Amino acid sequence: MKLTRGGFAYPGTTLGYKTGTWRIQHPEHAHWRAPCHAACPAGEDPQAYLAALDEGNPRDAWEILIKVNPLPAITGRVCPHPCEAGCNRGQYDEPLAIHSIERHLGDEAIAHQWLYPVNKPSEKAPHVAVIGAGPAGLSAAYHLVRQGIQVTIFDEMSEPGGTLFTIPDYRLPRQVVRSEIERLLDTGITLQSNHKLGRNIHLQELQQDYAAIFLGPGVMKSREWSVDGVTPNDLHEGLHLLKRWSDVSSVPDMKSAAVIGGGNTAIDIARILKRNGVDTHIVIHSSLPDPKNPSEDDMRAIPREIEQALEEGVQIHDHHGIKRLILRGEKLTGIEIVRMRKLRNAAGRLHRVAFEGTESILHVDQVIPAIGQVIEATGMENLLNGSSWFKVNEWGQIAGKDNIYAGGDAIEGNGGTVTEAIGNGRIAAEAIAANLNKNELPTFNKAEPISFTSLNMEYFEPAPRVEEAILPVEERVGEAEIESGLTGREAAREANRCFACGNCLRCDNCWTLCPDSAVLKTDEVAFDGSYYVFDYDYCKGCGLCASECPTGYIRMLDE
Repeated sequence: MKLTRGGFAYPGTTLGYKTGTWRIQHPEHAHWRAPCHAACPAGEDPQAYLAALDEGNPRDAWEILIKVNPLPAITGRVCPHPCEAGCNRGQYDEPLAIHSIERHLGDEAIAHQWLYPVNKPSEKAPHVAVIGAGPAGLSAAYHLVRQGIQVTIFDEMSEPGGTLFTIPDYRLPRQVVRSEIERLLDTGITLQSNHKLGRNIHLQELQQDYAAIFLGPGVMKSREWSVDGVTPNDLHEGLHLLKRWSDVSSVPDMKSAAVIGGGNTAIDIARILKRNGVDTHIVIHSSLPDPKNPSEDDMRAIPREIEQALEEGVQIHDHHGIKRLILRGEKLTGIEIVRMRKLRNAAGRLHRVAFEGTESILHVDQVIPAIGQVIEATGMENLLNGSSWFKVNEWGQIAGKDNIYAGGDAIEGNGGTVTEAIGNGRIAAEAIAANLNKNELPTFNKAEPISFTSLNMEYFEPAPRVEEAILPVEERVGEAEIESGLTGREAAREANRCFACGNCLRCDNCWTLCPDSAVLKTDEVAFDGSYYVFDYDYCKGCGLCASECPTGYIRMLDE
């Protein structure tokens, strides 16, 4: 064959000349954990369900989400969303509103009555007992049923939900809690209400009748509180008030109150009192959080709840402690507070020190401690061995007990959030199922998440974060929910802002930019989860595909 005047190569010579022989490096697809995934206590992978929502498939997005977290309408309202603090988009413009999308998907599932894609277990399947129908117990039960195991939940209350019903309606409407739990129980979970451990049922009996036990009793007993051994005769404790007066239309008869503590219980109590006309103060050793400079000394409550409390007129006295109670007889008329600071003692440890001369008087007629709770130990004394919490391994198994697990607020080191309790329940359920089926325990994914510097920002445009509408302060009355949630269009727009960190965007950059046509596009998903494969016969390792990948999904490895 002769070449034409314009020709410079014979037909077929391109295929015959395998440029891959030049290569000293080669590209590979590398799935990284997104930082939102790494930060989620429940184990959610927001990038995965945001991608489904961005593609116009909200039900698929919900089904991806509930593979890990079965209560998204609840957690989307009350979780402190550490996923957003970790979001790489926060280093570009603003982090994704992940919690708003989570809530939206949960609300959509309730509105459209989407069924959990779970088959009811066989009557011949092993049977597990779960103590407590709070977030940890519900999560454990759901994930056990997903794996074909029969579950019965025993709860001392008349309806399931646990401490979810102590969260005020303006944050978490009770109807949302009931709707989500009711659909969850329909997956095949048996509920035995009004059954208290140590009264109606006993641990020894459960060990004989069930293949395993999961304990999620919560922490329902308030810590003891006093000032030098002194307490008012009409002392009300924070959690007990929330149980009794979570309905914001009914509060104790008082004109002014000081709430002691800096957690969510303290903030909830203070806001309920304030919206019912009580002059309300919070006294806390810790500091008010600064979003730009987070500190270990910050109040433990969710920052947005603290901000809203301040908007509503709650007065927070940070870095203060109570020096003495001012009583007339046994009736409180005020408290003396003093400025506190952390200083190092002779051993070099930080501790709180009162600054003499900084005392001041708060004239209040009620002091309400909200300093945390411990387990009500009845029926579980032998497992606790005098401790205030269960000591468990990474799978939630109680030391020395082959078939007893625990999770939620009742385990040592738990952060006290609904989301973390849900994660505890899931992990324990996976361990129980593995043991009952005589399988190896699943391994934890401890890989480092992909960093912001690994992404290619040339392919992304700045876009404002979509925010939920919030009621103006003057309209925050009664049980009206403060945050209204996102519309479907808003949720889709927010999902579109996701960088898809460490995952394939199917953007075609590698395919179109490869100078040797060594990237092949597939009709179906490839073995590595992408839609592209590398033809190493012709890839000369130039690295252009890796440098131009927006999400850091391609890495170059030495030959």
